[in-house]
Amino acid sequence: MPVPPTGPGVAPPFAAPPTEGGRSRLWLGLGAGALALLICCGGGGTAVVGLLVSGVQAIDEQGRTVSGDYYRALADGEYGQAYDQLCDDAKRRESRQEFERRAAAEPQIVSYRVGDVDTNTLTVPVDVTFAGGGQERQQVVLAQDQQTGGMEVCGVN
Repeated sequence: MPVPPTGPGVAPPFAAPPTEGGRSRLWLGLGAGALALLICCGGGGTAVVGLLVSGVQAIDEQGRTVSGDYYRALADGEYGQAYDQLCDDAKRRESRQEFERRAAAEPQIVSYRVGDVDTNTLTVPVDVTFAGGGQERQQVVLAQDQQTGGMEVCGVN
């Protein structure tokens, strides 16, 4: 097979790739891709953090509310309503009648102040003042209802 002659007007068998601006286009493309990845993942991470924070706030709010409702019912002598705030385990340990009898025999609650929920232990400190002037700090133990997802009082220490 004959070899083509060299000289002007003869095309090489393949074109040489351009080298002008090749590296800057490569880095520009990589930077744009990294920015798009950062925006997508950063937005997802922010959403996860937002969900965690709002979940903790919801637990705190529900725990404080159910504890306040429980003590309000006890202070008002509405022992049946206080019993309704209890978790299933507490209700299995003590019937409604037993609870009402025991609660009526305890010192009357005059005032109370509900603290913040400890989300690690699911407990709430409550400062209680009794009719005779005595004061006590009690710890309400919370549990989450398996059916409704709401918080319930599961005991008082």
